[in-house]
Amino acid sequence: MRHNSDSSSGLTLPCRKSLSRRGVLVGGAVAGLSSAIGLSALARPSRASTADQANDAKILNNALYYEHQAIWAYQFAATKLSDTEVGRAVLALAQRNMADHMAHRDALAEAVRSLGATPVMAEDSYDLSAYIQRGEGNLDSDVNIAKLALALETDAAIAYTSEVASLKTPALISAGASIGSTESAHATAIRAAFISLGVGIDYVPASFVSADTRTDWVLKV
Repeated sequence: MRHNSDSSSGLTLPCRKSLSRRGVLVGGAVAGLSSAIGLSALARPSRASTADQANDAKILNNALYYEHQAIWAYQFAATKLSDTEVGRAVLALAQRNMADHMAHRDALAEAVRSLGATPVMAEDSYDLSAYIQRGEGNLDSDVNIAKLALALETDAAIAYTSEVASLKTPALISAGASIGSTESAHATAIRAAFISLGVGIDYVPASFVSADTRTDWVLKV
């Protein structure tokens, strides 16, 4: 596993290419599904073939990887926030968003087990340097940390809307839409925080959250 170093932040993180961003949406889908019908319904042999269960378990594990990443990112960034009014406000918002990701993580891990697979474990650190290099946030100020969180949450929302069809379990597909809205809400809440600081932006900058509108949602450094 190679490492990338971002000179602007001093951040050195491992780069993982074996898992793509696709499938991150499933984390929220399982969280919604688990509360609605129970995790035991995910792995009923009568409803899903062995191949379909293996397919879904792989996607869910990919999603679990990114839930671990999101939790790590919020925890790591929290250590960089200042003890100011802005820093404390960003921390409070981060903690609320992170609680959702933790719920997704726990539901995902249980769902992967119910499908007969082993949940992927959290790593010590994750690669966020691509976001920093694109100017979509940084770790050098409270405001830039919030922008980094916004980019991550926007990508999660996009993944929910674009990749849920890869699953074979119909219940997961239907649950994905409601959980995708949670990720969009995270992004909107971060944008609202910027508005409260006097930044002249819209709460919801586009009618859709998609790859085509991503630049409307993300704020540059």
